[in-house]
Amino acid sequence: QVQLVESGGGLVQPGGSLSLSCIASMSIFSFNSMSWYRQTPGKPRESVAQIMSGDDTNYSDSVKGRFTISRDPDKSTVQLQMNSLQLENTAVYYCNVRLRESGILYWGQGTKVTVSS
Repeated sequence: QVQLVESGGGLVQPGGSLSLSCIASMSIFSFNSMSWYRQTPGKPRESVAQIMSGDDTNYSDSVKGRFTISRDPDKSTVQLQMNSLQLENTAVYYCNVRLRESGILYWGQGTKVTVSS
């Protein structure tokens, strides 16, 4: 069982920045991938960014060049640096990890990001 706890959400003005963090209950080297998703009411959860075990990264087209995903093995965290935030980035952001041994996907409880003037 993997526990994930996200933090860093909040209220930010358009054009501003936020940094989200997700701390895992085990070493990040236990995971094939670590990802950030987001969800708004009435819509399915969508992928935002992913970092693989070899540090390859993938981003949704809508956030490329503005968001950066990274991981810190010493802190067992995956971060999402979000710059130039837009109103449409308002959502609950979730991190997930896929366990290398079993392939099981684990989710955090989410952190809310509100972009508003």
